[in-house]
Amino acid sequence: MPADTLPISAFLICKDEATVIENCIRSLGRCAEIVAVDSGSTDGTLDVLERLRAEGWPIRIFRRDWPGFSLQKQYALEQCTQAWALNIDADERLDPELADELDNLVAAPSEVAAWRFPRRPYLPGYGYAPRHAHEGRMVRLVRRERARYDTALLVHEAILVDGLVRVASRGALLHFRTCMADEQVVKEARYAALKVRQMVGPGKRARPIQLLLNPLVYFLRYYLARRMFLCGFPGFIHSATGAVYAFLTEARMYQVDAVGRQPPVDDWRGK
Repeated sequence: MPADTLPISAFLICKDEATVIENCIRSLGRCAEIVAVDSGSTDGTLDVLERLRAEGWPIRIFRRDWPGFSLQKQYALEQCTQAWALNIDADERLDPELADELDNLVAAPSEVAAWRFPRRPYLPGYGYAPRHAHEGRMVRLVRRERARYDTALLVHEAILVDGLVRVASRGALLHFRTCMADEQVVKEARYAALKVRQMVGPGKRARPIQLLLNPLVYFLRYYLARRMFLCGFPGFIHSATGAVYAFLTEARMYQVDAVGRQPPVDDWRGK
């Protein structure tokens, strides 16, 4: 571990991440503290964390039943003690450039309350996407006392920040994403179901035009604007499976609305 740690608490939530969490922790050597909130791992995740803690890594382990993404993230943030807090997932890593850049980020003027990082995915059949391709720029490093999660959100949790948010000029998060396309679609379906639960409410109606447009817009945003085309067919697959999420969200929203207006009736005798 590097000796020159910074006033950063890295925090993560986990369950059954034994195959990926060690490299996540080992990328956080500049952090003075690592907070891990586990929601019931049975695959040896906690054994990995305990072994790393015995090596000297500044890991604090909490066990807490799963309340949902945003509430669990907020709880993890509340356990942090350093001036800055770094949100990271167990299957993410800081690349060496970003780890080196942390010095400059935490020395930012007081009006800067948070930093966004680009995230480069690992694509089966390709490897990590190149520097100019990414999944988006995400708010991950925040001044601890000026940030909180929107706990009303069920999925794709958002962190609310009091102050300026800037984009880091060097480095990226690396997302070790190894799902095959069919496995990823299953995950996207779960996320779509949560998203629709979040969206459905009084006065909310289906958006047929977005059912037609959103999947295409999502695909083009990833494939062209975020340069996944640089990764060949693996980049095409990554963009397309993301578009599936957009389609499933809008399709489920439409069906929930349609069934509410016309409940299913098995009128087979009249057919």
